[in-house]
Amino acid sequence: MTERKIRILVAKPGLDGHDRGAKVVARALRDAGFEVIYTGLHQTPDMIASAAVQEDVDAVGLSIMSGAHNTLFPAVIQALRARGADDIVVFGGGIIPDDDITRLKEAGVKGVFTPGTPLKSIIDWIHDNVAA
Repeated sequence: MTERKIRILVAKPGLDGHDRGAKVVARALRDAGFEVIYTGLHQTPDMIASAAVQEDVDAVGLSIMSGAHNTLFPAVIQALRARGADDIVVFGGGIIPDDDITRLKEAGVKGVFTPGTPLKSIIDWIHDNVAA
């Protein structure tokens, strides 16, 4: 019997129209053996949470470049909780000032990755922090 692959939803919350980084991360995760679902641009927190539950994912990776991470990341976590999906690990990346990382982690974001983070570091973090 084969072990189920870790399923990850990669999403772009809000009005941010820059998705190159999200696509690079999604491809790296796929190439590392994870099942990856990419939702595309301009997703609301409710859309992301709904897709995460429907797709039965183990983690949600959020990518944001617009500066709205302090609002949108916690909103995704609240939307997941509202659906009883507290067990889904939320991590994210993008242009996030160091001062905001602690605040995001206090809000429930388990991992935060900023520009220049090696893809292998994200992959290793998922192996260490997300279970199928």
